[in-house]
Amino acid sequence: MVTSQLDLDALVAIDVHTHAEISADGHPSLSAALEAGKAAHFGADDAQPTIDEMAAYYRERSIAAVVFTVDAESATGHPPIANQEVAESCARHGDVLIPFASLDPHRGAAAVREARRLVEDHGVRGFKFHPSLQAFWPSDRLAYPLYAAIEELGVPALFHSGQTGIGAGLPGGGGVRLKYSNPMELDDVAVDFPGLTIICAHPSVPWQDEALAVATHKPNVYIDLSGWSPKYFPPQLVRQANSLLKRKVLFGSDFPVITPDRWLRDFEGLDLKDEVRPLILKENAIRALGLDDG
Repeated sequence: MVTSQLDLDALVAIDVHTHAEISADGHPSLSAALEAGKAAHFGADDAQPTIDEMAAYYRERSIAAVVFTVDAESATGHPPIANQEVAESCARHGDVLIPFASLDPHRGAAAVREARRLVEDHGVRGFKFHPSLQAFWPSDRLAYPLYAAIEELGVPALFHSGQTGIGAGLPGGGGVRLKYSNPMELDDVAVDFPGLTIICAHPSVPWQDEALAVATHKPNVYIDLSGWSPKYFPPQLVRQANSLLKRKVLFGSDFPVITPDRWLRDFEGLDLKDEVRPLILKENAIRALGLDDG
């Protein structure tokens, strides 16, 4: 297993949500149509940094980053960037990068075997799911053997929630169905896998209150704040991040479509207590990702 080289004391923040956009041989994480729609939605350029370039970017800022791609081949027909490549690339930069993997729940027993191999042999520290892109309900029992393996391996599962820029503006949304990413779906998962750390990604528009309810009720559910500039956060999200959920909310950018520079600049403008800011920026992620377990 690859061991982390993170110096937690030296880090100013941990970004729990960044994307590997392109493989070493130039294979993109999304099809050309979905990539173009995403870029238009976010108003982003077409830059697709390599993992080595991501490492240099984050190292310069003394920020660690969780890196993942999405395996949605069953639904989209587009092969993903290989999880092993992501893990090996992150291992070269263990001082700043934390590898996550993504496995298509439709792959069944093969996904379970692969999850074990990726954690035990390649140092993967968690798994990313995108229900809308992967076209599955998180509470569907088809995914339960995979969750059980992830729970047993002791690493977190991060789920996209709410609206998505992938497919936005394309005819039929590029075939991406928003319904799968209602965070209330994670309530069943949290009940049935109480030992599984679940990260509900993004302000969950239009289901923000559902996400807050699940995170407040279930001790194993966190919320990451990626995908939106903090100046657009719903007021109830800011209010609970400042109080009931101050130990359950995590900094995430959604790099490269949103940079940590922009996110952190806008974060400074939020009306938050001084003691809450370091929790959101780093301390909560250390606990949620199990980085303090040696």
